[in-house]
Amino acid sequence: MPHPQSVPATGFQAVILCGPGVSLNTFTSNPEEFPKALVPVANRPMVWYPLDWCYRLGITNIHLITPPSAAPALSSAISTDPHLTSLPVPRPSILAPEGLTQNTGTAELFRLPEVRAIVTGDFIVLPCDLISELGGEGLLEAWMVLQAGLGGVADGKGVSNSSKMSLNGERGGRRGGIGVWYDTRSDGGVRGQETDFVATAPLPSRPIPPAPGSVMANLSKVVMAMPTDTLKDKMAKKGSFSVRKSLLRKQPRVKLLTTHQDAHIYFFPYWVLDMMKHEKLDSISEDVVGWWAKATWQDGLCDKLKLREILEGPAKSTPEDGTAVGAFREEEIDLASLSSTKVSRLQTSTPRKEQTPPFASRVGDSDVPQKTKLVVPNVLAYIHPSTGSAPLIRRVDTAALLLTVSLHLAKLGSVEEEGSAASPLAHSSKIAYPAGVAQKTTITKSDCLLADNVTVDERAVIKQTVIGANCKIEKGVRLTRCLLMDGAAIGERCQLDGCIIGRRSRIGKGSVLRDCEVQDGFVVSDGAEAKNENFMVFEGLDGEGDAGLELEGVDEDSDN
Repeated sequence: MPHPQSVPATGFQAVILCGPGVSLNTFTSNPEEFPKALVPVANRPMVWYPLDWCYRLGITNIHLITPPSAAPALSSAISTDPHLTSLPVPRPSILAPEGLTQNTGTAELFRLPEVRAIVTGDFIVLPCDLISELGGEGLLEAWMVLQAGLGGVADGKGVSNSSKMSLNGERGGRRGGIGVWYDTRSDGGVRGQETDFVATAPLPSRPIPPAPGSVMANLSKVVMAMPTDTLKDKMAKKGSFSVRKSLLRKQPRVKLLTTHQDAHIYFFPYWVLDMMKHEKLDSISEDVVGWWAKATWQDGLCDKLKLREILEGPAKSTPEDGTAVGAFREEEIDLASLSSTKVSRLQTSTPRKEQTPPFASRVGDSDVPQKTKLVVPNVLAYIHPSTGSAPLIRRVDTAALLLTVSLHLAKLGSVEEEGSAASPLAHSSKIAYPAGVAQKTTITKSDCLLADNVTVDERAVIKQTVIGANCKIEKGVRLTRCLLMDGAAIGERCQLDGCIIGRRSRIGKGSVLRDCEVQDGFVVSDGAEAKNENFMVFEGLDGEGDAGLELEGVDEDSDN
């Protein structure tokens, strides 16, 4: 898809977290050579999708955070991979902090000095495995309407503190965050997928209802958030699901969602970077969002999280000119009184107690303590609709999702077929190299995707399959619901169903595989038959030949 070249800057910067990919270990067992961010999803490197999402939103200040061991491979791909080099400029920068390991938490890494140095304003956090047809424009608009102060987006450290003190800023309960959750049961999901528990409360009704299909219609306040496994552990320990009375007093209408998953899309104001300095916050999803949501209704929690110090700024001091810093009180101006549109109210028979109008004052009374109840900005949840026509949002964090999402994207109409109406994730064409397809072959073009330089010999039958560049399909092969990565070769008369074949792998002729995974560069012997197995090389084993190295957990010669 062509990308817009002249999108107005949003003021946000994006941080994309490129993790180790433990759940995809068949293909990421050597992250130094092939990290998770480069695993192909529908013939594009995984990291292409969040990068494309950012560029479509108009964000060009993008940083990829990766462990040092994976940085060379990622840097090389950014410079040479045709899909990544086709993205708009400027290219994303790659940051590999020395203290970042494969086990560093998502919130913990924001305490590393190298990461804190690059975050200079309001920021968006994304995972490298995000696949989203939903653009970020609606989420950004919602954040600007519901969360931004009059100063809009904080664009650097020099203005971050002033934005907290500005009109309708953090002291007014604004400039919070937005996260995204989607239903795992909708199209593109798989059985046994991990879920996250999220409890939400409705936002106050607005005078004008949101337009149909608007993001605003699916926004609510997060009051609790945690992985569903954590919730189950707490319930098993206590024997029940308990809810604090303080939550029900402040939010009498709470919706509990247990089949959704956190997409790990976060719009954060700059002050959240200071919140993540707390040493007990390791995970953004569970700790930062979870404790932040609780602090909006649980008394005393905001002080334990040091949110008062973060949101209200440092204590007052008196500079040389004698003006008290922090004594500015513009945030107390009644904005409604400045509106030219008035709503008349009937006079009541009981006179109201006269109050002194809250005029703005440039100099406050520094002798009067002004510690008041802290209003913690809300973190909002966009709950993505689960209807069949809704755009796809998924995290590809397991092999099953890698296959399912790739096959879903293969069904999208190509730009060649759909023109301007094509999905932003559509490919230019379904079969990139038609000359490589022999006659007397069957390929269901509506649900297949073939990359450049793919050759298909006669009498091959290919249905619901994604085939990467430089693959070779020999005579009489039958492929159904498969994903073949670049350079794979399938021998004559093979039958593969529901399989993921790694890069440069070869499947021997006459093999019958069902729901299997084959590691990069692995050679499956002729006539192999397997179901629900992983073909991997076991490192560190001593022995002659390749015996015992072909099939994980299975000894074909054993009678047991």
